[in-house]
Amino acid sequence: MAEKHFQQKLSFLEKAGYSAADSAANFVFMTMILFQTNFYTDVFGLTAGAAAAILLWPRLWDAVADPIVGILADRTQTRWGKFRPWILFTAVPWFVVMILAYTTPHGWSVGAMILYAVITNTLLMTIYSMNNMPYAALGGVMTGDVVERAKLNSFRFIAVNAAQFIVGGFTLPLVAKLAGKHAAGAPVGLVDKQYGWQMTMTIWAALCLVLFLITFLTTKERIKPINREKSSPKQDFFNLLKNNPWKVMFFMTLCHFCILSFRGGALYNYYHHYADKAALYDWVRQLGLVAPAGARTSGLMETLGYIVHGDRADLANSNVADVANSLINMLGTGVTIIVILLSPPLAKKFGKKAVAVAGFGLACVGSLAFYFLSPANIWGMVVLTVLIAVAYAPTIPLIWAIYADVADYSEWKTGRRFTGMVFATIGFGLKAGLALGSASFLWIMVGWFGYDTHLPDAARAVQGYRACSGIVVGALFGLCTLLLAVYPLTKKLTIQMADELAARRRQAAETASEAS
Repeated sequence: MAEKHFQQKLSFLEKAGYSAADSAANFVFMTMILFQTNFYTDVFGLTAGAAAAILLWPRLWDAVADPIVGILADRTQTRWGKFRPWILFTAVPWFVVMILAYTTPHGWSVGAMILYAVITNTLLMTIYSMNNMPYAALGGVMTGDVVERAKLNSFRFIAVNAAQFIVGGFTLPLVAKLAGKHAAGAPVGLVDKQYGWQMTMTIWAALCLVLFLITFLTTKERIKPINREKSSPKQDFFNLLKNNPWKVMFFMTLCHFCILSFRGGALYNYYHHYADKAALYDWVRQLGLVAPAGARTSGLMETLGYIVHGDRADLANSNVADVANSLINMLGTGVTIIVILLSPPLAKKFGKKAVAVAGFGLACVGSLAFYFLSPANIWGMVVLTVLIAVAYAPTIPLIWAIYADVADYSEWKTGRRFTGMVFATIGFGLKAGLALGSASFLWIMVGWFGYDTHLPDAARAVQGYRACSGIVVGALFGLCTLLLAVYPLTKKLTIQMADELAARRRQAAETASEAS
């Protein structure tokens, strides 16, 4: 018979409210994945080598910062709980630094520009850790019910993908639109793009502030440690090193998020430089989003920057690649939002591990297929994007539910719960993966394909975008599949742990009640 704690349900409001903060986090996260590499090279004006170093350096700092956040969060004691206060207290600093990180100083030396980028990117990632790591741990203490956790993470990642839909679909057109307004009718230049990025990120930052407050006000921490004896951070860390499920998931996370940032940079260039612009124009025209050069148009799509102005024969300086890339991103994310609803029933029937292995394996095959598409096969690109989204979508909430299972495993084995440490170290793997993905893309492009930021359309570089988008991304998905295949927590063992931990907590509560 299931334990009482195992059946702990969450209201719709609490699930939706919890989801808001991760939606906010993804206004930073998805901007990093999709655009940060090209922002530093094409807008901020740095070399590929400098951009790679800037993207990589904060991860060295994260090796110190993330465990500290986890240790402090586990030991936080307030009337609001351990993890919720971190979401509240980081909301305003997040707003400020998010804007500064995408602001380009004017008239500064190259060295000063690099230093500014290092400082603002490091601050942004530090605040991200201080907010998102406790947030992730919060999901592990809201309920101990494995089914409710799957549902909670489904809600969470519907909200996440809604944010990704907005970022992937509206960022580039909004940047272009705001840059154009700043230019007062003049041709859009570099300075105007810099202004467009600053104002777009100001809008996103304001949304983040509101969403963080919603999460703080609507959530509650319920799971309390059974063993209230104090332990040292050193002891917690060494116990974590004995956690085999954590070891597998740490390296899987490193690889997983390397994929996301690598794929974002690769596909941006794939659509902007490998895909045939005339074919992109024809595809966009089929959607009714083309207007003759000089024509005055109005309406929502024009306001959002989704109208391509100009003729098919003159596309060199058009926004056709931005529009097509954004539309395909939105389509993939829209499919993800729908298919993600299948996560709970699939996990209930087959187990989280089996679903994750199948999803990553199919994403591997779909990604490899990108390499074999011709530049003019835009519909092939669209179809593969949809198929990868269908395969990958159910895995997104399940991976984060697995992290909570890993925290349960530590408690099950040691009798102590250190959720913050688990999620902080996973968070370090996440951000290290993001940095390695972005930096590796630039290293591969420079080292193997002679990439020059001033010659992005060079023939060798174009072949590099193709190889990175298909072969390299596919190989990384394959590596994740292998790591998930050796993950030791099966469906049966996960349920067993939940039942036994629920019994321990009930017994501890009864003992405490009798003592009082």
